[in-house]
Amino acid sequence: MTEATRRTPGTPCWVSLMVHGLDATQEFYGALFGWEFVPGPQQLGPYVRALLDGREVAGIGRLPPDRHLPVAWTTYLATDDADRSAETIRCCGGTVAVGPLDAGDAGRMAICADPAGAVFGLWQAKAHPGTATAGPAGTPVWNELLTYETRSVGKFYRAVFAYEAEPVVSAGDDYVTLCLDGRPVAALHGVGTGLPRDRGAHWMTYFEAGDVAAAAQLVAELGGRVLRPPREDAAGRAALVADPEGAVFALVEPRDRPPTS
Repeated sequence: MTEATRRTPGTPCWVSLMVHGLDATQEFYGALFGWEFVPGPQQLGPYVRALLDGREVAGIGRLPPDRHLPVAWTTYLATDDADRSAETIRCCGGTVAVGPLDAGDAGRMAICADPAGAVFGLWQAKAHPGTATAGPAGTPVWNELLTYETRSVGKFYRAVFAYEAEPVVSAGDDYVTLCLDGRPVAALHGVGTGLPRDRGAHWMTYFEAGDVAAAAQLVAELGGRVLRPPREDAAGRAALVADPEGAVFALVEPRDRPPTS
C-alpha cells in the first residue's frame, strides 16, 4: 500500500456485513446500489467484495449455519498495527471478539466492541486498503456511533485512536464529531433511552443516494423495510432502512460531503 492510500489510524476505511443468505443479499444490494461482486478472503467463510464501477466499496460474508448472530453492518477503523490497537482496546475497557488475524495478503483484522457494547472492526491494510471510492450513489460516506452518552465512550475512542472531539450543539444535546488532522471522519451520537432495545449501542453506516426518497421506496420494493422516512438530520437528508435480513443502514443525500483521506 502506498502512502497515498494510507488511512490515518481511526479513519473509517471499510464496511462489512455478515448474513445468512449470501446470494439473496447480493441480489438485494446489487439491485439497490448497482453493486457487482467478486470473491474476497475466505478465512472466516464465504465472502465477497462489492464493486461499484469496478472499485471496491464493501464486503459481505456468510454466517456459519449454527451462528445465530444479529445481522448488522460493521464499520472498520484503520490502524497501523492491529495487534497493538487490540491490546489498547482491552486496556481501555473494550473487548476483542475475533482476531487479530490475517485475511490472506489483504491485511490484518479484528472484531471488537467498545465499553458500551458497540461492535466495530480494526483493519491493518496490506494489499487491500479498504473502500476505494467515495461520492457516487452506493458508496459508504459517513459512519456514526449511536450510543447511550458520548462522554465516557468518547474517552475510550480518543484513547485508542487519538481523535479530536468537537461537540456539535446544533445537531442535538449529545453529538460529537470525531476529527483526525482537523478533518471530520465520524461522529458519536448519545441518544440515551432512545437506543433500540434489540440493538443497543451500534455503529451506523450511511450510504450515499442520489434520491433518498426513491432509494427508500426501492428498499421496500426489494423486500426490505423503511424504518424512518426521509428527513433532515446532521448528515443531510436521510432515511433509515433495513435489508431483508434486518441489517439497518442509512441512505443520505449529504449537504457537505466529509473530506476523504
